[in-house]
Amino acid sequence: MTATISPSEDDLKSALLAIKTENPSLGVPKIHALLLAAHPEWTVSEKRTRKILQNEGLVQNANANAGSGAVPGQVFPSSRVIEGLDVAKWTTKVEVRYFGKAKGKGLVATEKIAEGETIWKEDPFILAPEWNLYDLQMSSAACGHCSTPLTTSPLAVPCSASTSSTPCPVRFCNRLCLSRSGRTHPLLCASRNPASAPLLHLARRNEWMALHALAQCTARVLLTFEQDQKAFAEDWEVVRAWAQLGMEERAKGGWYVSLGAEPDRALWKKAHKLYVQAFQEPATEPEKRRLAKLLKKPLPKEVSEMLFDYDAFLRGLGRMSLNLEAHGGLYVLHSHLNHSCTPNVSARHFDQRTALSRITLVARRDIAPGEELLITYVNPELPVEQRRRGLMEWGFGKCMCERCVQEERERKDAGGDVSKDEGANADLEAELKAGLGVM
Repeated sequence: MTATISPSEDDLKSALLAIKTENPSLGVPKIHALLLAAHPEWTVSEKRTRKILQNEGLVQNANANAGSGAVPGQVFPSSRVIEGLDVAKWTTKVEVRYFGKAKGKGLVATEKIAEGETIWKEDPFILAPEWNLYDLQMSSAACGHCSTPLTTSPLAVPCSASTSSTPCPVRFCNRLCLSRSGRTHPLLCASRNPASAPLLHLARRNEWMALHALAQCTARVLLTFEQDQKAFAEDWEVVRAWAQLGMEERAKGGWYVSLGAEPDRALWKKAHKLYVQAFQEPATEPEKRRLAKLLKKPLPKEVSEMLFDYDAFLRGLGRMSLNLEAHGGLYVLHSHLNHSCTPNVSARHFDQRTALSRITLVARRDIAPGEELLITYVNPELPVEQRRRGLMEWGFGKCMCERCVQEERERKDAGGDVSKDEGANADLEAELKAGLGVM
């Protein structure tokens, strides 16, 4: 009979962190079972396992929601660690950590980072630029790939598929951007896939950035599947791991209520119809023939369902809204960053003349090893109630960070009614956007 021992705190923590990293979605009982299976000589109670995981922020405490502003029964965004993600492609200064169901994943520093230091630079997985830049793209005045405004440079090149009978207005900085645009542009090109035009027009007309981003993301997934199976597997893993909260789940949360708005389900359904017509089943025979020239391989059933089923479409819209950077890019490593009303990191667009869509992550203050890197999801200059209202979009309930709690207390001590004074400032634009779920 094998003698059992009680492992040291350090040994137990190391073993549990390894198991949780490999199985981020499993709860305490299953993690505990895997621990005992891997170390049959250990005697460890489930209570001890839970305590260590809670101390490391890797499991939600039973009382975790008490101070978070979450409502009972609230559905949190779901996410998972990207299997095989090579963070060193961007930086050696951070690593991915899974914090638990309510918070999901995040980034922590692996070394001391000084105030003002560049932590990493990153180009977008896809780009759905702000509408003023999109309009420049559609008028041949900005690069259709990186969105950098175009000059009279002789290096600029037009879309290769554009003809006088089926024109595409998009131009590119140079042949490199033209080549890279092959990941998405063919399926969004007015010449090569005219079935996509109604979908893009709907997104533009309603300034629906999440819908535009979903179109860009779907184009990349479908074209990569056609071109490179290994690259597709990597891209598909990234897409599946992004944080997501479906539109219906968001509708059940406090965000719509806080704005006095109702979700526009009729518009959601119209958007889904145009989305399917753009990428799966065009409305006319000529459009079907054009799409068939681009997409020749049948999709696996799992991929097709995750893209084109109505509920999956709503989850896709939610996924875009949760992960988009403020200017419309979707970035693999940046998407791991969590929110703080007192952030220690900023995302900046420094390369405005050569690569406008590239972001540079800069430390706002000194960051210690093991400290989480945090950005702000809302304008940090806003008063507490306006920040909280904006943050409800992310599905984490009322923000109860140290700054929000302190400012709320100060307002109450001064005799002000925070929710009444600032809640009246929600404007019509916010209400309309809430109906789409596009904020």
